Amino acid sequence: MTRFIFITGGVVSSLGKGILSAALGALLQSRGYTVRLRKLDPYLNIDPGTMSPYQHGEVYVTDDGAETDLDLGHYERFTGVPGAQSDNVTSGRIYSDILARERRGDYLGGTVQVIPHVTDAIKAFTINKTDGVDFLLAEVGGTVGDIESLPFMEALRQLGNDLGRRNVCYIHLTLVPYLRAAGELKTKPTQHSVKELRGIGIQPDVLVCRTEHLIPEGERKKIALFCNVAESAVIQAMDVASIYDVPMAYHREGLDNEVLKVFGLDYQEEPDLSRWETISKRIHNPEGEVNIAVVGKYTGLKDAYKSLSEALVHGGISANVKVNVEWIESEVFEDEDCAARLSHVNGILVPGGFGQRGAEGKIASAKFARERAVPYFGICFGMQMAVIEAARNLAGIEGANSTEFGPCDESIIGLLTEWETTKGKETRDAASNKGGTMRLGAYPAELTAGSQVAGIYDSREISERHRHRYEVNVAYKDRLEKAGMIFSGMSPDGKLPEIIEIPDHPWFIGVQFHPELKSRPFEPHPLFSSFIEAAVNQSRLV
Repeated sequence: MTRFIFITGGVVSSLGKGILSAALGALLQSRGYTVRLRKLDPYLNIDPGTMSPYQHGEVYVTDDGAETDLDLGHYERFTGVPGAQSDNVTSGRIYSDILARERRGDYLGGTVQVIPHVTDAIKAFTINKTDGVDFLLAEVGGTVGDIESLPFMEALRQLGNDLGRRNVCYIHLTLVPYLRAAGELKTKPTQHSVKELRGIGIQPDVLVCRTEHLIPEGERKKIALFCNVAESAVIQAMDVASIYDVPMAYHREGLDNEVLKVFGLDYQEEPDLSRWETISKRIHNPEGEVNIAVVGKYTGLKDAYKSLSEALVHGGISANVKVNVEWIESEVFEDEDCAARLSHVNGILVPGGFGQRGAEGKIASAKFARERAVPYFGICFGMQMAVIEAARNLAGIEGANSTEFGPCDESIIGLLTEWETTKGKETRDAASNKGGTMRLGAYPAELTAGSQVAGIYDSREISERHRHRYEVNVAYKDRLEKAGMIFSGMSPDGKLPEIIEIPDHPWFIGVQFHPELKSRPFEPHPLFSSFIEAAVNQSRLV
């Protein structure tokens, strides 16, 4: 029988509902339970695929090709449970499906309303595909009181009745701010947030209170009294040095115990947190450090590269070193020499992106890494820019460029117009809609025997997640390989280049996919582990 945990937030956004959900899922796993996590997003976009990274952070892609909220990345990294299209929904998708049904006449002429039609659709999504799972954790985006989140809150209220209160736990994450001038914590924002939630008809079972200072016993009792929860169910959530310390921190505060109490389950036996203890020790007691430059175009918002930054941490865990990341806006290298900013780094990573802005700066970074024998990791767009650089400067192909930036004489990178999927052939052209029209999700690749990547993966066949519209033009493969850049990974039909490398370089690899999406703290992606190891070796040469 599946039990349901609903996580809501109040007062302000960015309190950490995603990390709370992921950490709780990990704690339940450590007690032997199976979990699945979902995100309910109230915004009207169909999905975050067409949203600017500055608006929403990174777009997390699942194996089945869903473009989802970045919190699904937290869920996967903490629990190891792969996310899917069925684990993220938005108001836009809910309304789109309902309106399509109305146009077909599915409602038999009835008036379509928020209640019951929208709330029923939300409920159906929330409880779908939960067979065989002990706990389903569903997080609602935004904060209580937001107009757009009201249908979701109402749906969760109804589910409390539909499923039975012994099968549902409501957790509310709120803020207990510290007023420096007054020298005290203030509980009133939490009280008002819970009042708002109760006005909707939801009584929280557990309150998680983000705070910068310890909550005194008297204030904890006050929160419990005014919010109608047990004092032990007021969980203090303070900042920790690493997000991978969060599961242990929440366990010390009793979060998992309180949740199990709600369901009448045994909570006396201690969970097995040895995996998290090992990860924490490695993070806090490294044996060295390396400096990695990430040359991108969205470096002003770190959430735009959330999975990437975490995968670098995972690589550091694997090598037992601290990874110092320097975020560099690629446009600076269009006006200044790379050496001034990159001479001291032990590795250069150029991540994915879209559009021409900053492209020449990324090409310059790839050139610097190639010529200076600095480990280089190009991901998606970063691979494409490395190929353009090699075409120009190794193969002597003047005018080498990408059609993403406009017409060019030598289209080393071109628009993908046709490819095979598990569902059949997909076709696109320049006039296609932007949303959901890329090569998305997991695709296989075959690696060249004896290549560096085949050794890194210890396999000749791999599957990785993609998110891109443009591909390296395979027609240039022979010319580039003669110049010294080999194509060590290809699609099974041999038409789509997946991985490039330079054999006479210490570590120069570009991949068309996004390996950061499959990296876990307890299972670092092999490419990131190898990249950081190469950076460690580079640091010893400096």
